Amino acid sequence: MRPLRPNPEVPALMRRYARLRTRAASPSTTDLAMMERALDLARDAAAKGEVPVGAVVYETTTGKVLAEAANARECEADPSAHAEFLAIRAACASRGDWRLNDCTLVVTLEPCIMCAGLIVNARVGRVVYGADDPKAGAVRSLYRLLEDPRLNHRITPMRGVLSSASSALLREFFRARR
Repeated sequence: MRPLRPNPEVPALMRRYARLRTRAASPSTTDLAMMERALDLARDAAAKGEVPVGAVVYETTTGKVLAEAANARECEADPSAHAEFLAIRAACASRGDWRLNDCTLVVTLEPCIMCAGLIVNARVGRVVYGADDPKAGAVRSLYRLLEDPRLNHRITPMRGVLSSASSALLREFFRARR
């Protein structure tokens, strides 16, 4: 068996993509505090009959919260009323700018395709999330939109922050619905 050599036909973009996936970081104390707040928002959403997902957008360097939201699809009869979607829109409105380069989005559940697209388009600087979403996750589980080298903005997400609490909240919610 001969040793593996780099294939010169592999596009340079895919090699860069592989490098992006190797970066790892630890959550800051601010990230953990914001995830706790997002979990509180998710609990409030569950009490209203919404899927328990909460999100917070904050300025990464100062820790100043720009916006927070919980899922509101049922209450607003709006399929786009995901927690991170609402929080990003509110953060942009509070700044009067659509760019959130210096901000962190903290969300209890891995963003879906719609929300991942908004994250890229809003140029969010960092994304921290709790539970993976094997059925609709577009950050790691099904797709890797935030790290896709073909897009003009890339974010290396931090996953699994307080994931057991996020997962337990979702499990309890759906168990009660069955």
